[in-house]
Amino acid sequence: MSTRLRRAKSKGGARLRAPADTLLLLLALGAAAAMPAQSASRPPAGTYSLLYSFQCHPDGNQPIAGLIRDSSGNLYGTTFRGGQDEYGTVFKVTSGGTESVLHRFAGGPSDGSNPHYGSLTLDAKGNIYGTTLYGGEFNYGTVFKVTATGRESVLYSFAGPPSDGAYPYGGLARDSAGNLYGTTGGGGTDDDGVVFKLTTGGTESVLHSFDGSPTDGAKPSSNLTRDSSGNLYGTTYQGGASSMGTVFEVTATGSERLYSFEGSPDGSGPHGGGLLRDTSGNLYGVTKIGGKGSGGGNGVVFKLTPGGTESVLLNFNNGSGGGTPMDGLAADGVGNLYGTTEGGGSGAGCPKFAGCGVLFELTTTGKEMVLHNFALGSSSDGAFPQGGVVRDLSGKLYGTLASGGAYGCGAVFKYTP
Repeated sequence: MSTRLRRAKSKGGARLRAPADTLLLLLALGAAAAMPAQSASRPPAGTYSLLYSFQCHPDGNQPIAGLIRDSSGNLYGTTFRGGQDEYGTVFKVTSGGTESVLHRFAGGPSDGSNPHYGSLTLDAKGNIYGTTLYGGEFNYGTVFKVTATGRESVLYSFAGPPSDGAYPYGGLARDSAGNLYGTTGGGGTDDDGVVFKLTTGGTESVLHSFDGSPTDGAKPSSNLTRDSSGNLYGTTYQGGASSMGTVFEVTATGSERLYSFEGSPDGSGPHGGGLLRDTSGNLYGVTKIGGKGSGGGNGVVFKLTPGGTESVLLNFNNGSGGGTPMDGLAADGVGNLYGTTEGGGSGAGCPKFAGCGVLFELTTTGKEMVLHNFALGSSSDGAFPQGGVVRDLSGKLYGTLASGGAYGCGAVFKYTP
């Protein structure tokens, strides 16, 4: 069953600028047509290792967001906790596994605190941009910048409902002029979250306020994806025709288009994950729950065409193939998809019937391969990934683990095929 993309009038009619697209992924994903669920195979002969284990206070703790990678192979991310005051950190890990804390959040009115699911964004000068869930002048969260030399500044503090957003869970998209775009999980006219724009001069405007009605989403928590025309794509955890979440597009003219999930047929509750967009305009993502998995609906991998037709590429069963995917996907040049699940798998030391999660590959033929089963109880592994993966040009995959590692405070992992 599929639901067609519907148009809805946006509450925030501000027009988006449409500079050259810096985020369009040049991937050949068009070959990944609708694929049935497949059972997971034995792990292929890749090499898995922890690149860095977080050391808790005053280092980072609980990295739940995904990573970004620069042209030199350095990885950047955030931790939800840790740092000097347990308000989280911004960190850098080199390709050799050396970590440095670029900023320790202080909270309060002058700084943000506790960055959540949102991945970071880099500009050409090496400046880093992101969001924190709390902190700032009104304690509704912030947009921040960390320079290449490690100097942090708060670019914007959210003021909360009804005129502004509150609690930005997701990350930012950036256009070529330096404007930033993102979402908040709360705030706005109906306190169901907003899509916002922040100019280089620090002026923020609400582009759309979600209302949670059958024709709109509610509670966005994902990163945004932006195309070359200035259209923005993301997901909401709630709202839509079946109150099970949506995929939304806020267009360059300020209108909104929507796809509503239906639960058992096609997934439910897309959470922290952003959307992957191919050169044909197809969108790929995951839902946290729903679908037809044998374990009772533990999430799906889905594809949504530009015309609004959704298809399920993989149903998770919370068994050997994993379950509860939390973040978005990476892809290679031929259309294979890569990601993580927070649950399922057969790793040692994991909760019974829940698992510690898996690293998976979904091939263009619809076959899922488990690349690694995450585990607890060993200093050489960790568990419960929530941030997806990034892939380098040689095919290596990198991600974060919210728990485990040598000190029990999470880790950055590397997988070499």
